[in-house]
Amino acid sequence: MPVARTHAIALVGLTGSVVEVEADLSSHLPALVIIGLPDAALGEARERVRSAASNAGCQLPPRRLTVNLSPASLPKHGSGFDLAIALACLAAAGTISRESVERFVHLGELGLDGRLRPTHGILPAVLAAARAGHDRVMVPLANADEARLVPGVEIVAVSSLLEAAVRHGGEFDLSACDADEPVRHGGDTADVSAPGPAGGDLADVVGNPEAVEALLIAAAGGHHLLMAGPPGAGKTMLASRLPGILPDLTPDAALEVASLRSLAGERIGGTLSVRPPFEAPHHTASAAAMVGGGSRGIRPGAAARASHGVLFLDEAPEFPSSVLDALRQPLESGEITIHRANAVATFPARFQLVLAANPCPCGGGERVADACACPPATKRRYFARISGPLLDRVDLRLVVNRLTPAMLRMGPGDDLGRSVTTTAQARERVLRAQEAAARRYAGTPWRTNAQVPGPWLRGEGRMHPGGVATRALDFALERGGVTMRGYDRVLKVAWTVADLEGAARPDAQHVGRALGLRSGLAA
Repeated sequence: MPVARTHAIALVGLTGSVVEVEADLSSHLPALVIIGLPDAALGEARERVRSAASNAGCQLPPRRLTVNLSPASLPKHGSGFDLAIALACLAAAGTISRESVERFVHLGELGLDGRLRPTHGILPAVLAAARAGHDRVMVPLANADEARLVPGVEIVAVSSLLEAAVRHGGEFDLSACDADEPVRHGGDTADVSAPGPAGGDLADVVGNPEAVEALLIAAAGGHHLLMAGPPGAGKTMLASRLPGILPDLTPDAALEVASLRSLAGERIGGTLSVRPPFEAPHHTASAAAMVGGGSRGIRPGAAARASHGVLFLDEAPEFPSSVLDALRQPLESGEITIHRANAVATFPARFQLVLAANPCPCGGGERVADACACPPATKRRYFARISGPLLDRVDLRLVVNRLTPAMLRMGPGDDLGRSVTTTAQARERVLRAQEAAARRYAGTPWRTNAQVPGPWLRGEGRMHPGGVATRALDFALERGGVTMRGYDRVLKVAWTVADLEGAARPDAQHVGRALGLRSGLAA
């Protein structure tokens, strides 16, 4: 009999490759052999496919079936190839239509009773199939809403192997199938929205108007932020308000965020969330949990899942130094590349980093320079856990002071009282500032000030060193107060401050304010 063919998708990170699944039926002793560099989970498909076919009522013939996953040199992971393998075998046996099976990409894991289980990474897999020119994909019923987020692809959702065989021309009685109830994600039938802060308005923030303004600057320019202060000063509250004042995601960004969530095993639902994600890993997280990895399939870490949103590290000095330093390269390049012996996976990682830290282990100081119960050497060692190279990549550094009873008694509108800036008002200011930056960078690959390289900012006619506007910054560079990277980052913040104030270009006051925000922690 001729070889039957269908297709599946092999994911390495977010990158998907089309795999041709070939099945050949021969007259040797009964066996099901899978070749083509499968991993252990995929190799176990032999038993899953035979049991599923038998229990679903579309049994495989008692002969030797050889399944080849081509290209053989491409690593293949996981159980998402089960449906393609089973249907290729049934087509090789002549039970279902070879032509129909060959026109589809099949994704899904089989249970022993023949039901189709939901599979991680369906959204990036369907997206990869569409980019490769395939317009018909068969997926488990529990993944149907997620798969339909990709435009231009016909999605056929089935709940069992028997239903899939019938759709491909198999003459079976669907009433004989025991699997009339589809398998769902962990039994949860609710539509889960994108991860994010629990809520709250920026107007809830009492006192610390400098911190609120720094938050707007960070949002408008895409700048990284470090807040230091004693426990209870409001650092976590401020950080949780940052995603709310960020503009909505573009359709491409929303699709990328949803693909990362799908690959991480989270449920997507039937609509794309346009709100920026918010990731806040615990300080016990490992480097693999932060940037991604895994011994089998490579999964995205917290930094990748925070792409186009906010990565918040509370109690930053409590994180292992190796975990914090693993973020240095993603902060520069905007992507994470994970190397394994047989694969290289790349994830997007263009996030805003927000660090919160106590000034010392006991947290008793009102400012970093204040005396507390900790010896000076202990304070220096504690804060030095955030390495200099990582700190140099953080644009805004400020002290968040503890509130006093007088501040709580102040009414709205006072500089020390409750902030009169609501989340909606702040988002409008941020959006206007980002639109001004987008007009300035029209025709370039950049959209926010934080993305612009230093040489472009220092170009003639913009902020050339030696001018009146950069005099204070030039002096700080000369005396070693800032590095060359810090020099460029101060210029980026100065442009953001000017955009928020509606100025055409930064002046000496804007540059001085940006320099103060960068060196505020040292003060």
